[in-house]
Amino acid sequence: MATELGDLRKDLLPTVLNTLRQSDILMALGVIGILVVLILPLPGFLLDIMLALSITFSVMVLLTSLFIERPLDFNAFPTVLLIATMLRLSLNLASTRLILANGHEGPDAAGQVIEAFGGFIMQGNFVIGIIVFAILIIVNFVVITKGSGRIAEVAARFSLDAMPGKQMAIDADLSAGLIDEASARKRRKELEEESAFFGAMDGAAKFVRGDAVAGLMITFINLVAGLVIGVGQMGISFSDAATSYTILTVGDGLVSQIPALIVSTAAGLLVSKAGVAGRADVALFGQLGAFPQAMGVTSGLLVLLAVLPGLPALPFLLLAGGTGYIAWRTRKGAQPSSARARAGQAGETGGDDEDAQAEKKPAKPAEEPISQVLHIDPIRLELGYGLLPLISESGSGRLTDQIRALRRQLASELGFVMPSVRIQDNIQLPANTYTVKVKEMEAGRGDIRPNMLLVMDPQGGDITLPGEATTEPTFGLAATWIARSLREEASFKGYTVVDPATVVTTHITELVKDNLADMLSFAETQKLLKDLDEDYQKLLADLVPGRISAAGIQRVLQGLLAERVSIRDLPLILEAIGEALSHTQNVIFIVEHVRARLARQISNSATGPGGYIPLLTLSSAWEGAFSEALVGQGDERQLAMAPARLQEFIRAMRDAFEKQAMRGELPVIVTSPAIRAYVRSIVERFRPSTVVLSQNEIHPKARIKTLGQI
Repeated sequence: MATELGDLRKDLLPTVLNTLRQSDILMALGVIGILVVLILPLPGFLLDIMLALSITFSVMVLLTSLFIERPLDFNAFPTVLLIATMLRLSLNLASTRLILANGHEGPDAAGQVIEAFGGFIMQGNFVIGIIVFAILIIVNFVVITKGSGRIAEVAARFSLDAMPGKQMAIDADLSAGLIDEASARKRRKELEEESAFFGAMDGAAKFVRGDAVAGLMITFINLVAGLVIGVGQMGISFSDAATSYTILTVGDGLVSQIPALIVSTAAGLLVSKAGVAGRADVALFGQLGAFPQAMGVTSGLLVLLAVLPGLPALPFLLLAGGTGYIAWRTRKGAQPSSARARAGQAGETGGDDEDAQAEKKPAKPAEEPISQVLHIDPIRLELGYGLLPLISESGSGRLTDQIRALRRQLASELGFVMPSVRIQDNIQLPANTYTVKVKEMEAGRGDIRPNMLLVMDPQGGDITLPGEATTEPTFGLAATWIARSLREEASFKGYTVVDPATVVTTHITELVKDNLADMLSFAETQKLLKDLDEDYQKLLADLVPGRISAAGIQRVLQGLLAERVSIRDLPLILEAIGEALSHTQNVIFIVEHVRARLARQISNSATGPGGYIPLLTLSSAWEGAFSEALVGQGDERQLAMAPARLQEFIRAMRDAFEKQAMRGELPVIVTSPAIRAYVRSIVERFRPSTVVLSQNEIHPKARIKTLGQI
């Protein structure tokens, strides 16, 4: 029998230990234990252990709130607050049961912890104990709990109101290429967690407030009911009952209210830490010690208080000396390192007067080579002097970062590495004006406000916020410049909010896309061909220079980029060029054949939000008109249509596009392969962004929807 029990213990002990190592099971057992305490009575020694656990748990919560870097690092605080509140209330009920049942036996009826707290605070006078307990209730209920609850309520409301604007900012940074999809997903998750956390803290503050009210009511019940039971049932004198039950009641109240006060302080620290980075001690002492002038004035005021008659001089003089020393040390440590470096340099060169005199003479500026005058910048951004903070190191620096991200984005989308943008100031421009030049020719200009935000209504309505009415420089839309303080309100009203750096970057983006063909130089083409994989170098060697020159490939790529067709799939483009060279040497025909081979890519880019390609087809009459207007043979074919007939075609196309725009559609024109290039040459003059496809460029698996006919 003993052997069987020994074997059973050997098998049962590892099972119990493994169960306790699982945190979820341990958590469930703890919560169930709290609920059990509400029902079953606890002996005095076990109540002492549980009260010590409650105090320990509260101190751990407070210290964690002090040491965390940001509030979201402790986003489980609302759950912790609920568990701590339930633990204190269950212990309150358990201690009440012991006080009312055994209070007539003496101050130790509910355990040694309650007796110690009651006796230490009261010091033999129950009136003092009641007053101290009442003050603790007032501090917790009126000051800390109410203040932290209000902060949590305001933080939750403003966090919810600011959420759309922050979401738009994340989307804007993602579209500008400043962050990748993973970073955007992480920031969205943090934004959702922040909103949920402050919302939960708003509700969790009610736990603390309710706990304070419950503690006050339980204390009153314990005192009154204890006197009634002691005098009426147990037959002890009123003075003995008052002494015993008062010590027990006040001790019980203190044991429950001190942890409640600690947790309330932790809640106040947590919600008031919103917007402050780093631990509480680092942020507090770092910011207080950052201004030695404040410490110096404080020290002087303390000296003045020390010499006033009637006040003790020693405490104020000690504090004055401490604050004065801190101010002196802080001011001494804040000396710029650059000044010390300059002093060191002066000491090193002071020994040689001739060298020092030579250094004082300004160096003769080097003459700029004449060849530099011939250099042409592919893209140049010229800024008025008022816009220089957009690119300075002391400013946000977002403009240069966004332009850098723009080059990466265009390389990913179009397979074309945009040339570097040269940024320079131009004192001849108005202060808030910028110009974008392509090949030294002005391609666009705009007027922005560097310290304001540009807002636009996506529905085309008027902006109801106070500001300066203007026109968005890229697309010519009506917009308004508003103060940065109105960002949240503008986002709440559904307006599109754009900062000045993004306005300039968007303008550069559209101008670059409109001039892609001009920016693809021969040198850039050579670089693209050189960077081809080794597997395709043999194909390139078969084409260049025997069948086509590198300049010919450059013209084909320019023809694709002119209509914003990505050249990222360069191997497929070279294969298509090789196929077309078997039939023609005309660049236009080669481009059309390459476009047909890129049907999947082109169809995918032309697919609208509905998942289909919205089509407008040419009528047979216009198909015939364009075919008959083609003159010449082979590579010499040209379009020779009468001007009146061209105007009629333009009017018919505008009417068809306006009709579809009223339905919310942005259609694509479809023609026969023979006339597509010539139709595009007409359309791009009045609708440059309109996509013109041939029937060969629509992939068989692409979804299409015919909207009408021209």
